[in-house]
Amino acid sequence: MNKAEFIKAFAEKANFTQKDAGIAFEAMVATIVYTLKKGDKIAIAGFGSYEIKKKAARVGINPMTKQKVKIAATKVPAFKFGNSFKAIFN
Repeated sequence: MNKAEFIKAFAEKANFTQKDAGIAFEAMVATIVYTLKKGDKIAIAGFGSYEIKKKAARVGINPMTKQKVKIAATKVPAFKFGNSFKAIFN
C-alpha cells in the first residue's frame, strides 16, 4: 500500500473526503517530525512509540576497496510497536 492508497483507505474508514484525509495525514506526519526534532518522544497507548535514537560514530569498511572509513555519529528516527498492537497479529 502506498501513500495515496493509504489516504484513500483512511478516508473511507473515517468517513472523510480524500482531501481531508490527506490534510489529516500530512498534519500527523508534521506533528511527529516537529515533536521528534524537539527531542521529545511520542507514546501512543495501544499502538507504539516514536523516538530519536543516537548512533555512535564507528569505523566501517568500504566493500569495494576494503578500506576503513569513519562513519560519523548520527540521529535516526525509530518506531516501536506496542505489545497490545503486536498481539493483534498473533
